[in-house]
Amino acid sequence: MTGPESEGLQLRRAVCPGSFDPITNGHLDIIARASKLYDVVHVVVMINQSKQGLFTVDERIELIREVTAEYGNVEVEAYHGLLVDYCKERDIPAIVKGLRAVSDFDYELQMAQMNNGLSGVETLFVPTSPTYSFLSSSLVKEVAAWGGDVSHLVPPAVLQALTERLPKK
Repeated sequence: MTGPESEGLQLRRAVCPGSFDPITNGHLDIIARASKLYDVVHVVVMINQSKQGLFTVDERIELIREVTAEYGNVEVEAYHGLLVDYCKERDIPAIVKGLRAVSDFDYELQMAQMNNGLSGVETLFVPTSPTYSFLSSSLVKEVAAWGGDVSHLVPPAVLQALTERLPKK
């Protein structure tokens, strides 16, 4: 074996959590940037039983794996429970979150402080590219459901999945 593990160095690991229903180019921007900073980036689809998604958790995982394959250091899985428990179970010291606007910061700061208080896990905030500062999965689904063009907002595989899933208007 070669690399950091063979030399006794610990891999730098972080997690990018979300519902990813579906993954957008904004999500990919944050994941790509995190993949340059960390040896391993865990993209975790957080399961919320009270929410009915457009795509199943398994479909989301497959889409994420497909669109992040080029990075080479991204692992994708689902988790039901507290994100800090996921981090503790896998010895992941950092959460990477994208911030679109000041309104995101208030909520995300509270979450970051709670997560750090519960487990010592740090949260790193990455400002979203201005190109994607307005983008959310909810908006993509709404626009696509009304027949709007979202091809510039999602990867081609996601566009195809949306086209197949949503009825024509």
